[in-house]
Amino acid sequence: MTITIKRVVGIAVAATALLLPASAFAAPGPVQAPAIPGVSALPGPVVDPGKPAATMSTLTTTPDIAVAGTKTTISGAGLPANKDVNLTWSTANVDWMVDSRVDSVDYMGRKTTKFAVLLTTAHTDAAGAFSVTLNAPQDWGGLHDIYAVVDGIQVAKGGFLMARHATMTPKKGPIGTPITITYSGLGSALYEGSVALNYDNKFAGQMTANWSRGVAVAHIRASGPVGKHVIYLDDSVTFGYMNIPQSPNPWATSKKFIFTVTKDDGRPAARIDWPMNVAPTMAPTTTLAAIKSVAGVTSGTATLSTTSGQILTKVDVTAGGLTPNAPVSLQWASVVGNRVNCTGVCWTFTTTPLGTATAAADGTLTTKITVPDGLGGWHAVQLVQGTTPMAQVPFFVKRSFATAQPISDLTLHAGQHFTVHLKGLGWTQLDNTIAVDYDNAYMGYGCGFNSQGDTVLDMVASGEPGTHLIDMYPLLYTQAPSYANTPYGMIPMLSYASDLPGLALGYQLPAMRLAITVVK
Repeated sequence: MTITIKRVVGIAVAATALLLPASAFAAPGPVQAPAIPGVSALPGPVVDPGKPAATMSTLTTTPDIAVAGTKTTISGAGLPANKDVNLTWSTANVDWMVDSRVDSVDYMGRKTTKFAVLLTTAHTDAAGAFSVTLNAPQDWGGLHDIYAVVDGIQVAKGGFLMARHATMTPKKGPIGTPITITYSGLGSALYEGSVALNYDNKFAGQMTANWSRGVAVAHIRASGPVGKHVIYLDDSVTFGYMNIPQSPNPWATSKKFIFTVTKDDGRPAARIDWPMNVAPTMAPTTTLAAIKSVAGVTSGTATLSTTSGQILTKVDVTAGGLTPNAPVSLQWASVVGNRVNCTGVCWTFTTTPLGTATAAADGTLTTKITVPDGLGGWHAVQLVQGTTPMAQVPFFVKRSFATAQPISDLTLHAGQHFTVHLKGLGWTQLDNTIAVDYDNAYMGYGCGFNSQGDTVLDMVASGEPGTHLIDMYPLLYTQAPSYANTPYGMIPMLSYASDLPGLALGYQLPAMRLAITVVK
């Protein structure tokens, strides 16, 4: 069962309207999860959990602590004789929360919704006993209540603790080797639902599993020098919780791996690792204007040959329903401003001319545009006749390296400054910033809002002679405006490929990977 809240998102009345701070808009809501490949279905159909009996016996679960897939026996005795027994299993859905508006998208945290599913049905014998054996379902880690329900009454209770399990592949390779880490059994509650990944006792970033039902996957690269390196996964909400055995969730155990760097083959090539390509569950709304019919003319329609690409992408535009034989102005809808010390009107809509054309006698138009060098994220291509927007279509500007060699100097001495030049950062709290790791150690972030997507990161080379890695990850911005209950803010999101709220809104936010060489 997917639990969602339907919301109606307002559309601005004109592309030149001033924008208000986020607090002036409607309340946020959960984002319906897109179809993430490989995510397990619910362990059973959603059911009424029943009402508790005045007295309740105890179910026996053997084993009662194990990983998903383990053969498990559930048994009970002293129950009503010769009765069907529904065994219910407590579970949950976890949703990301956002406030999606015409001027921006704000990150609002996460929401857990608990409910019960039918695990299986048993039948008591003449003595009121039963026993069933099944595989522990693939579900959230942590404690799950199991109730024996007879005729809508909970007559017995037991439990199962879903244990955690982690894998890493490969276990050795040269500097720059891609490493995949999978952690199963994260919980649905906040303090069980995420993991801090540390590389040689340095914080690299966060793994979450809100949309993958407790299975978090991170993709990092092996950093040097040659030799053994410790990858440590610690239960957390952002940074590691270092005394978990003394916590209220002592089962949220840590995991350790050893990766052996075998050699330094030199700088790996620059690369961009994109997230999963999933169908959005929410339509993009940023910069879309209100389109109304004009006297005698129905509102037009428009399509693009591609709806996403980096800056300067060439795009074919096809439109219909325009005023025949009349000029058409093509415009790029965006915003200008920033979030720093934001206390009033902090950014406004702006339009960039893309060219002009004339609608044919049948109200159609075919032309070409070039995506401007500006902010990344969702924009609208608008077709305007006179002062009236007649048609529009969204376009997503992807992140990119500014040039084939976005690093100012590839070979440096320790202590030498250099820059990394990126394009296509946006302005929403989902995409205005990017987190930067140096050799799997989180340094800080860069922001592209004030500079219209153009982001030049100022960095300093460090470390022993050899190859050093720069890995940049999506970040959930939680400043200006800042809201309560927004975990995972301002840190690298290592599970970006399958578990970020932007995926449901069509935001393709990648990991961007570079390298330098430090010399004596």
